[in-house]
Amino acid sequence: MFKLEARPQPSQVMSLASPLIALALTVLIGIALFALLGKDPAKGLQVFFVEPVKNARALSELAVKAVPLVLIALGLAVCFRSNLWNIGAEGQFILGALAGGWVALQADAQSSRWIVVAILAAGVLGGMAWAAITALLRDRFNASEILVSLMLVYVAEMVLSYLVYGPWKDPQGFNFPQTITFAAPTKIPRLFDGMRANVGVLIALALVAVFTAFLFRTYRGFALQVGGLAPAAARYAGFSSRGALWTALLVSGGMAGLAGALEAAGPLGQLTPYVPVGYGFAAIIVAFVGRLHPVGIVFSAVLMSMFYIGGELAQSRLGLPKALTGVFQGLLLFTLLACDTLIAYRIRWTGSAKP
Repeated sequence: MFKLEARPQPSQVMSLASPLIALALTVLIGIALFALLGKDPAKGLQVFFVEPVKNARALSELAVKAVPLVLIALGLAVCFRSNLWNIGAEGQFILGALAGGWVALQADAQSSRWIVVAILAAGVLGGMAWAAITALLRDRFNASEILVSLMLVYVAEMVLSYLVYGPWKDPQGFNFPQTITFAAPTKIPRLFDGMRANVGVLIALALVAVFTAFLFRTYRGFALQVGGLAPAAARYAGFSSRGALWTALLVSGGMAGLAGALEAAGPLGQLTPYVPVGYGFAAIIVAFVGRLHPVGIVFSAVLMSMFYIGGELAQSRLGLPKALTGVFQGLLLFTLLACDTLIAYRIRWTGSAKP
């Protein structure tokens, strides 16, 4: 029979192979799922893994969805490496969209294109302010950052609903809960004419390089990670646990807020109750599939974006519910958790079981 045996030390090979094995298992389970639903598995896999990358326009849409996931997951990676569990990035994303949207609402057709910088800066500050609530309650009252950050997501959603149904509602919008369409100068510049991919792609890639250097080449990044892995050693070395707490949560909130501002002034062009689409929660999976490494996060964000687009295509072309996106995301997470067991354990054959 088979048994799990503890490894002398964690396997580096399995640490890298685990996400790939998890993806393969997700695909296999997906094939079985399509068959059970009475759909051709080949067509099902095509809408998830071929259609999102088949041409330039498809790649542009893939980038639109991947950028917020990359940005949010970068911030979450800093938190998780610091042993801080920020589960409320979705709320920080919403506040970033609100803050950036407020700046955009002040603009008109004569505004300078430089207002885009102010919109993005406001988004960062909005996300940081929302994350600061969690940091304050954890710092002063030792409140669980998991519960506080998660509950603040619902508060953020209520704030968004209040504004788009009330003070910010477009008076010419036929009573729909939405703001006016942002003025042209506030729109995030696009990379190519006729495609929706914008400069957020370049910002995300630049920040991947910045976060890689920060986490693995700077004293501050080292201090954050030591504080997460070995708090006692961090205190002995003189690293500030309070500093690590505030830095990690503010960085994470700022990145989520930046993603929210890019989304509001980019693909959306206005604020509606549908600003939150789950990016903040999906980015948790992205961060772990990417092994909390900025480069790995890029690849896992692209994969997660394929799930988003595949879910939409499965709804329109195969008649399947859009919730299939969440099914694939969940499968990837749970198969990853299962495969990660093999990092610290290995499977051994011990012979036939005794009667």
